[in-house]
Amino acid sequence: MAQQDDVFKKIVSHAKEYGFVFQSSEIYDGLSAVYDYGQNGVELKNNIKRYWWDAMTLLNENIVGIDSAIFMHPTIWKASGHVDAFNDPLIDNRDSKKRYRADVLIEEELAKMDDKVEKEVAKARKRFGDNFDEALFRETNPRVQEIIEKRNALHERFATALNDSNLEELRQIIIDQEIVCPISGTKNWTDVRQFNLMFKTEMGSTAEGAMNVYLRPETAQGIFVNYLNVQKTGRMRLPFGIAQIGKAFRNEIVARQFIFRMREFEQMEMQFFVRPGEELNWFAKWKETRLKWHKALGLGDHKYRYHDHDKLAHYANAATDIEFEMPFGFKEVEGIHSRTNFDLSQHEKYSGKNIKYFDPELNESYVPYVIETSIGVDHMFLSVLCSSYEEQKLEGGDTRVVLHLPAPLAPVKCAVMPLVRKDGLPEKAREIVNSLKFDFSTHYEEKDSIGKRYRRQDAIGTPYCITVDHQTLEDNTVTLRERDSMEQKRVAIDDLHKLIHENVSLNALLRKLG
Repeated sequence: MAQQDDVFKKIVSHAKEYGFVFQSSEIYDGLSAVYDYGQNGVELKNNIKRYWWDAMTLLNENIVGIDSAIFMHPTIWKASGHVDAFNDPLIDNRDSKKRYRADVLIEEELAKMDDKVEKEVAKARKRFGDNFDEALFRETNPRVQEIIEKRNALHERFATALNDSNLEELRQIIIDQEIVCPISGTKNWTDVRQFNLMFKTEMGSTAEGAMNVYLRPETAQGIFVNYLNVQKTGRMRLPFGIAQIGKAFRNEIVARQFIFRMREFEQMEMQFFVRPGEELNWFAKWKETRLKWHKALGLGDHKYRYHDHDKLAHYANAATDIEFEMPFGFKEVEGIHSRTNFDLSQHEKYSGKNIKYFDPELNESYVPYVIETSIGVDHMFLSVLCSSYEEQKLEGGDTRVVLHLPAPLAPVKCAVMPLVRKDGLPEKAREIVNSLKFDFSTHYEEKDSIGKRYRRQDAIGTPYCITVDHQTLEDNTVTLRERDSMEQKRVAIDDLHKLIHENVSLNALLRKLG
């Protein structure tokens, strides 16, 4: 775990050094759990969003997009349940004065038990070699079975406490498991209490006439209150979906792990409206579809897993997370939820407006059920960054830091470099930049040795470097260097566009999805 922590610290440092992520308001000592995306970070982030948006709206004829406002009528949040139920269970350590989410402390304890099992399996695999039967070992080894039994008992107790909203039991679990504060190392815990996560502000020209409003804690409600507008103006028939990318805000008290948990973040959400009774079939379909979207990036299929929720939200009848293995463990990157007809029914009730859908095939009106797919853009960004980072030892003892970013997501697609800053090479390199820049994000690099320039581009994940040398002036060829293999080959300038496009276009990713 310590080694993984060191790797994560290096990734955070790398993100700042190479213009991916900065601490917000850094010159004023920063603002806790708020971050800014730098020149390379914003490009990577935009490419992730484009991949998601195109996969939703181009590949599905029955999914369209909207962009709803951040400010919404306050009654919306009463109808959705956020005013009364959007809380986290928090606990303080009296010695360190630090505050934690009680559920996260227990989840981390469960993760430690899982790690113990994996360590036992790893030791046995090393001991028995090719003759190792992992499945049999997990089923029969006394030590492994003991850990699994304790883990399952804790998990059942934890799930029951969550579903019953039993705050006293959550605290008692922490006491019984002898969970200590990571800072003070003590078990001097307060009671667990609920904390509402919404930011409140006022809208109006005078204090007397101001109305309390909230910064939206999720983007989904903007879709729900517009669902009938979209259905009617787009002449949509069920099933159909509405996609949206936008900012959301949560007053996270326990904000940590860099951009994984922030107070201002961005979501990519799609709400898919279906007939009542068909929701669980669509839930299963969207689980499969969304996992395929993630795996198409090539970050490693083994790094993904499903995690069913221990506690269902008040609106859901099924919920699963797609988790990705970060340096600090498996964490959620996307949630798929069957939200039933709760949201639309509530908005119909609180607004007094009829928002039922008329089904021409059944000749009846009803409130549709909803399947939600929801990604935190920042979670996705972090998973891509962490899985791409590598400190690589090269032949001859040299090293390099390289980001193996999926080429279509890379901030810069190619860098053009004159070997020297004379003899007409810079001018020729500029010609190539001008021919490529309309289709690809293209950098011009002439400072420092060619080796240092390669290293800089490796560090930001640029898939291709194009070197212009004296031979270029003779036969119109250049050296094309590939980031991951560092392989170099001579290619004609006229062939550059095709060679680069084949690997960096989003089309290549989308075609994997059908």
